Amino acid sequence: MLFNADHLQTLVVLIEEGTFEAAARRLQVTPSAVSQRIKAMEQTTGQILVQRSNPVTSTPAGDIALRYGRQVILLEDETVKALEETRLDGDTVTIPLAVNADSLTWFLDALALMPEVGEVVFDIHREDQEHTTSLLREGKVMAAVTSTPEAVQGCKSERLGAMRYRAVCSPAYAERWIEGEPSIEKVGKSPVVNFDRKDDMQHDFFRRTTGRTPTSPSHYVPTLTDYRRAVILGLGWGLLPQEQADVEVGEGRAIELAEDVPYDLPLYWQRWTLTSPLLESLSSAVKETAGRHLLTS
Repeated sequence: MLFNADHLQTLVVLIEEGTFEAAARRLQVTPSAVSQRIKAMEQTTGQILVQRSNPVTSTPAGDIALRYGRQVILLEDETVKALEETRLDGDTVTIPLAVNADSLTWFLDALALMPEVGEVVFDIHREDQEHTTSLLREGKVMAAVTSTPEAVQGCKSERLGAMRYRAVCSPAYAERWIEGEPSIEKVGKSPVVNFDRKDDMQHDFFRRTTGRTPTSPSHYVPTLTDYRRAVILGLGWGLLPQEQADVEVGEGRAIELAEDVPYDLPLYWQRWTLTSPLLESLSSAVKETAGRHLLTS
């Protein structure tokens, strides 16, 4: 083995915890021991593996070692379980995952279905669906919900279905900005609510629907509940998941801007090709849950 198992575990814990002191507490060693293990790995590879920033982050070479470390830890944990060896109290395996914010509304149901809950803990990274694959590529997560169909190297990709959105605004917004006429054609220069600066769904929907490029001023509201509230309060128009849009339109708090034109976002499940009962169990739970919540045709 290129690396000592303790050193691999130290790298994984250091990246998860973010500081040498926090990693030392979790590993029950001194910060100096953590530093020495990382330096030993760097001497072995002849490359810097971590940026000594706050929090500590991995370099491109560190990403490769991190991915390998997570794989080794996962396989070791599952081997111990298969051999029915006694686990230490609190000895659990961590599965880091990347999920876009809107998918969290159904994804957590999948995690609750796993019979291994209690033996495994999940470290969920909320990331835009266009960017979750970068975390896979860097080895920071083992699986991801993504809008990218092409499999990342070392991963396999399966289509989950499509999440449907509706373009809506509040009645007050329509009166102020688009002369009371709910039409996607009219909002190209009017305020829009984006989730964050990586969110280009509204821009993409407007361009697809009208063939024009919007010049709208943008609000950024990076939480699910507050994004929905910002649209309903009239800060801007936005795309809400179908279920949310139906509630708001049905209760008169929102009106549709393009009744006959939904925005369907294809979603895929990408995971390491590593043979792992835990990843297989997780994948089954994700696909089963997605089948109940996403459009599959």
